[in-house]
Amino acid sequence: MQNKVKPNGTATLTVKGTTAELPVYSGTLGPDVIDIATLNKQTDHFTLDPGFTSTGSCESQITFIDGDKGILLHRGYPIDQLAEKSNYLEVCYLLLNGELPTASELEDYTTSITMHTMLHAQFDRFFEGFRRDAHPMAIMVGAVGALSAFYHDSTDITDPYQRLVAAHRMIAKMPTIAGRAHKYSIGQPFISPRNELDYASNFLRMCFAVPAEDYQVQEVMARAMDKIFILHADHEQNASTSTVRLAGSSGANPFACIAAGIACLWGPSHGGANEAALNMLQEIGTVDRIPEYVARAKDKSDPFRLMGFGHRVYKNYDPRAKVMQKTCHEVLEAVGHNNDPLLQVAMELEKIALEDPYFIDKKLYPNIDFYSGITLKAMGFPTEMFTVLFALARTVGWIAQWQEMIEDPTQRIGRPRQIYTGAPMRDYKPVGAR
Repeated sequence: MQNKVKPNGTATLTVKGTTAELPVYSGTLGPDVIDIATLNKQTDHFTLDPGFTSTGSCESQITFIDGDKGILLHRGYPIDQLAEKSNYLEVCYLLLNGELPTASELEDYTTSITMHTMLHAQFDRFFEGFRRDAHPMAIMVGAVGALSAFYHDSTDITDPYQRLVAAHRMIAKMPTIAGRAHKYSIGQPFISPRNELDYASNFLRMCFAVPAEDYQVQEVMARAMDKIFILHADHEQNASTSTVRLAGSSGANPFACIAAGIACLWGPSHGGANEAALNMLQEIGTVDRIPEYVARAKDKSDPFRLMGFGHRVYKNYDPRAKVMQKTCHEVLEAVGHNNDPLLQVAMELEKIALEDPYFIDKKLYPNIDFYSGITLKAMGFPTEMFTVLFALARTVGWIAQWQEMIEDPTQRIGRPRQIYTGAPMRDYKPVGAR
C-alpha cells in the first residue's frame, strides 16, 4: 500500500473451518476496505465479484466520489468549484501533480501544452487510410495508438521525463486529433492549431473553421467547452479508467494504454450515454408526449428506458449535472435556441424526475449525459463526435491514473480470477470415434 492508507483493525473470515485474518484499511474519505490479497493463501478460496462493484482495485489519491451524497472531488476540490472558478488546463495540472499550480507554474504548463499541439507532418497521411465515412471514434482509437510510432522517444515508462513528455503530448495533441477526425468525417480540410488561442477555443476553431473565411470563437462557447472538459476530466475507477490501468499494468506504452481506454469508452453503456440521451429526447419530441414515455419507463414489460437518468455510482443528484444544466441554458441562449423543444422536453422530464415518487424511490436523478447531449448539439457537433469529446476531456484523468499506477510500489500486472463452470477434465477422442 502507498503511504496514505491507514490500518484500522482486522476482519475475520471463516470458510469451511479455516479462519483468515484480513487487514482493514481506512482512506481519507469513504468506507473502510478489507484487504483480501492473502485470502487465497490463507483459505484456498477466491472472491467472486462480477463487475468488481464491491472490489477496490487500487489505492488512489486523485478522485473521490460519494454517490449517496452527490459528491465528486478532484484532489479534494469539489467539481462545481473547479468548473465555475478554474479552467481545464489548471485542472489538468491539479490531477497530474496533486496541487493547484502557482501563477508561474500554470503559465509554464500552459506554454508546454501549447507547444505540443502540432502533429508530426507525416501523421496527417495516417487519416487517409480510413474510409471517408469512418466513425470519428474509430479514427481516434487508431490515431492515438499510432502516436507511439511517431513519438517513440517518449515510450519508456521507466523514465520519469519520458512519462512527463508523453503526458504533455497526449493532452496537447488530443484536440488536434479530434478536430481532424471531425474534419475528415465531413470532408473538410484540416485546420492547424493556433498558439495564441486557449485550449477550448483552439479546439473549437479546429472543428469549425474553414480556409475560405475567418472564424471567431464565441466566448460563451469556449467557456462552455472548457466546462464540459472539466466535468469529464476524471471519474475514479470507471470502465475505461480501469482498462487503462489494466493495460498499463503489463508495461504497455502510454499511447497504447490511452487508446485502450478510448476503445472502452466507445461502448454505449459508458461514453455513448449522452448520445443515447439526445436520441431519446428527439424520439419523445414534444412535451405533450412525455406522459406516454414516462408510463412506458415505469412498465417493467416495456423495453423502453429513460436515458440520462440515474447513475452506476450516484444515488443522488449528479453534481456535474447541476453545472451542465446552467451551461446548457447559456449555450442555447447564445445560439438563439432558448425555446428549443428538446430543452423543453428535458426540463419537463427533469421536473418529473425530481417530484415523481417512482423516480425518487429509485433515485433516478438526471445525470450529466442528460444535459450534455443537447448542449453539444446546439454548439454544432454531430452526435458521432459526442464520445470523441468525452475521450478528449478524459485523457488527463486516464494519464493521471496511469501515472499513479506506474509509481505505485505495490503495482502488479492485473490478473483477475474466475469461477470455472465448464466441462470437467475429459480425454481427447480421435475424430472418427466421436
